[in-house]
Amino acid sequence: MAGKLKLVPYWMAIATMLGVAGCGGGGGGGGSSGATVSAAWAQEAFLKAPNSDGLDQFGMSVAVDGDTVAVGAKGEASNQTTITNGTTASANNSLADAGAVYVFKRTGTTWVQEAYLKAPNADAGDNFGEAIAVHGDTVVVGASREASNQTTITNGNTASADNSAAGAGAVYVFKRTGTTWAQEAYLKGSSIGAGADFGYAVAIRDDTIVVGAHGEGGSGAAYVFKRTGATWAQEARLTAPNAEAGDEFGISVSISGDTVVVGAVGEASNQTTITNGTTASPDNSAAAAGAAYVFKRTGTTWAQEAYLKAPNAEAGDEFGFGVAVTGDTVVVGAPSEQSNQRTVTNGTTASANNSASSAGAAYVFKRSGTTWAHEAYLKAANADANDNFGLSVAASGDSVVVGATGESSGQATITNAATASADNSRAQAGAAYVFSRTGASWAQVAYLKAPNVDAGDLFGTSVWVGGDTIGVGAVGEASDQTTVTNGTTASNDN
Repeated sequence: MAGKLKLVPYWMAIATMLGVAGCGGGGGGGGSSGATVSAAWAQEAFLKAPNSDGLDQFGMSVAVDGDTVAVGAKGEASNQTTITNGTTASANNSLADAGAVYVFKRTGTTWVQEAYLKAPNADAGDNFGEAIAVHGDTVVVGASREASNQTTITNGNTASADNSAAGAGAVYVFKRTGTTWAQEAYLKGSSIGAGADFGYAVAIRDDTIVVGAHGEGGSGAAYVFKRTGATWAQEARLTAPNAEAGDEFGISVSISGDTVVVGAVGEASNQTTITNGTTASPDNSAAAAGAAYVFKRTGTTWAQEAYLKAPNAEAGDEFGFGVAVTGDTVVVGAPSEQSNQRTVTNGTTASANNSASSAGAAYVFKRSGTTWAHEAYLKAANADANDNFGLSVAASGDSVVVGATGESSGQATITNAATASADNSRAQAGAAYVFSRTGASWAQVAYLKAPNVDAGDLFGTSVWVGGDTIGVGAVGEASDQTTVTNGTTASNDN
């Protein structure tokens, strides 16, 4: 199944946008500018790859910044090892799951493919494009199953051909000059080895990149890289103070300014409060409850600022599967949370109900000075068991987007309101929800659905908000279209 991406513009009810600092990736991210008041959301384009093919998983990852969108297709299978600047892409299918990334550019309201990015050491099973991030003229691409044993950075357009460290992972940095893209660096972590999954999550802001390696050492790690001119260097390796095997620290990452958030879905403490500071609970009585860690940079030194837990944390919730940070706001998704609540709770509490298995939830945290507090508990207006609301999250300013790949309604239109369809006729069609903050209060303002909604599309696999644009990936969509449709329609072919 080829997958798709929907772009939804955030039309302004006021003339001036509010500036925001926030950009993230992997399970979610934020944009470089944000807006907080909307008249309505409407679909602007339906993006497809020019070499669209079954099992490509186009839409597995998506990143937006201004008028640039990057879309990852980790299952794309061409053996190309060069970049194609322009609107074409290779039709070769000899390297299963090598992966590719497609860059699209908007002029006015028209989107056109600008480049087709491939790794210079592309190999079968690398999953290039599994995670992506974009900021300005820089695109970052993760390939968590890349297998070289290199543990140093290569600045330039080459990469190791070694394959002795299965699943070590790698990250590739691409830079645009005018309309031409070129590889700038090949990043590897200083301590990664086989199975590290380095590059499973990536984020960028300005000249700083964060990379998650949730398999490193059994407990996981995250790396920070800094660019000076065109040269990248490792700045820090982040780990949890309560690191244990299976925590999967680094499954998700996000960055805004000098703040980084890292998710750890396998973390097992039963704590239901926030710890501000450098410590974390050593308790292990709530398997896969999950946690998120906030780190702050002072100069070139990183230190943990907080250890975030859900106020209703329970075993199996997978809190931290998706994280996003924008300014002093952090959003954390927990796709396996089980309450049947269908309203937003503003404040520090969350439902203890467990009657809707894997309905999912998202949690908003706010920083004042250096102190973090829980601000809201977000639930879908049509929350249902197995919706997996919170599988992907994104944030920009006072806006949050949450994906729910298991949502099953057959609605094919956008609802600009706090409501959502109760229909369950299209299993795993998927949906995305937009929430907006006024003061300290959050409310759902839109329910996003694909115009060609179908069972198994998994709309909401990835979400990203950047300025006035939301990107939503639907990795299971099955049309054979190979062109971009600008406007509000999409192919019904399967």
